Amino acid sequence: MSRYGQRTRVGQAVSNFGQPAPSQILIVDYLVVAGGGGGGAGLGGGGGAGGLRSTVTATGGGGALESALVLNKATNYSVVVGAGGTGPAIGGGLGGDGGNSTFSTITSTGGGGGSGISATTTGRSGGSGGGGQGGASSTGGAGTTNQGFAGGGGSASAPVGAGGGGGAGEIGKTGRPTGTSVGGAGVSVSITGSSVTYGGGGGGGSDLSSNAGGAGGGGASGTPLAGTGSAGTANTGGGGGGGSGGGSQGGAGGAGGSGVVILSFLTGFGTIIIGSGLTGSTATNGAYTVATFTAGSGNVSWA
Repeated sequence: MSRYGQRTRVGQAVSNFGQPAPSQILIVDYLVVAGGGGGGAGLGGGGGAGGLRSTVTATGGGGALESALVLNKATNYSVVVGAGGTGPAIGGGLGGDGGNSTFSTITSTGGGGGSGISATTTGRSGGSGGGGQGGASSTGGAGTTNQGFAGGGGSASAPVGAGGGGGAGEIGKTGRPTGTSVGGAGVSVSITGSSVTYGGGGGGGSDLSSNAGGAGGGGASGTPLAGTGSAGTANTGGGGGGGSGGGSQGGAGGAGGSGVVILSFLTGFGTIIIGSGLTGSTATNGAYTVATFTAGSGNVSWA
């Protein structure tokens, strides 16, 4: 059992027949959050949160905690931090999907973009799904199993509201005449030693009010009329807020927040080497070293 109470599988990685000696392996807990999707423009759906996979505290999509990885020293392992999806300009466009984040064999899927009033009525699928546009009986995009939830659908009844983007912790709210199309909440993870919430969906656009993004970095929708959606918070995988309704087909969508990769391992197991192309830092949490990567792509290894 690790310090977080989840089961690890050390015995599967070590034997006396051609396998690495115990001194050459290490056990790594991880949090891998993908980039959030951009909100749609002009009564646009909120962007879906980036997919979230974790061995600590909670994982996305209501799934069971994943198993820590058993890795070899002096071996390169890939790390990629997904960028947030683009927020389209005014004119009712579809929000861009977030980028995938990766650590070794673990990949979290970027959040789906929210639908805009001039785009397809359905939000994009992703780690968490983007919300459907307002002004139509639209549907949200699907989430990815064990990573995030679906976006909410939009309302055709005046005053109209688009669906909130799906979050890592819950489905995005459906657009209602009252404009309460809030993004789905993320989940709280304590891999750094402190509880931090990641993976909130973006709020859906409305012609009545600004709608909040979900807890965990989701951006709020634009203020009436023709307001621009707020961007998702960097390094949370939060979805961007949808643009509100108004003249010239409403406001622009907000960009999705970038993802993050966080690794935790016993300090005595070894020293992490961060390769070029990655923006990362290390800190100490008791007997553990915590490495946090906030941008880029490259390799890590341990000595």
